[in-house]
Amino acid sequence: MDVITTHVNADFDAVASMLAAKKLYPDATLAFPGSQEKGLRDFFLQSTFYMLQTERIKKIDFDAITRLILVDIRQRDRIGPFAEVVDRKNVDIHIYDHHPPSDNDVSGSVEVIRELGATTTILSGILEEKNIDISPDEATILMMGIYEDTGSLTFTSTTVEDYLAAAFLLKKGASLNVVSDMVTKELTAEQISVLYELIHTATVHTINGTDVVIAKASTDRYVSDFAVLVHKLRDIESINVLFVLAEMEDRIYLVARSRLNEVDVSKVATEFGGGGHATAASATIKEMGLEEA
Repeated sequence: MDVITTHVNADFDAVASMLAAKKLYPDATLAFPGSQEKGLRDFFLQSTFYMLQTERIKKIDFDAITRLILVDIRQRDRIGPFAEVVDRKNVDIHIYDHHPPSDNDVSGSVEVIRELGATTTILSGILEEKNIDISPDEATILMMGIYEDTGSLTFTSTTVEDYLAAAFLLKKGASLNVVSDMVTKELTAEQISVLYELIHTATVHTINGTDVVIAKASTDRYVSDFAVLVHKLRDIESINVLFVLAEMEDRIYLVARSRLNEVDVSKVATEFGGGGHATAASATIKEMGLEEA
């Protein structure tokens, strides 16, 4: 059995990559390894895009898996229960990812890894190269993946290939109106409250001549789209290097952003069991208090 999966707390790039991979592996079963971002869950509830047809992980027969396709991830500690499958000799691993390497990466017989703005960009290029047709609805979902991970093609991690992939998806009928509605949303009252706290707790630390801003917030409930708040804080305060810690429910979330080539925030996130890119990284910290983190 072929299974396509991605990382826990799946975002739009993850789900778009799963959809694109399904076009390459049409007989594969789609399954999330765990939770999805709230914005993504809302997307499934509100939209008519049910072409993914994902299987609940509890119904997956792990012993029957002969090929595991990982998209937007290759870190074994971020694929949930699928981590028990990747070292089996009888399981073929295929990987499509845009993240830099880490110490706990899975190896595969097929590895398509390029540091582009989104994994969806990689897979869109393969679909175009193989002349595999996609519907306007599918193109729209793929465009969401690229837009979210590249900040609507504005992040410094955005590449020429991301623009070319977006152009390909537009040709296939992607709706920018739908993409804009899903990716760009007004902040809720709860999000505004957290953003206000981040602004007022932000402190500047000069490290080796570079100003690094650290901000923190605490809330009893999980606040969705937290990375959006980090971007807003960065833009409001014109911050080049930013680390944000948020205590939500029973864990600490770290989100880091850098606009400087000489500061690689993924190295810090990796120390906390997370990962990402030099310009954008994150981690989930379970056994540490906010002040300790």
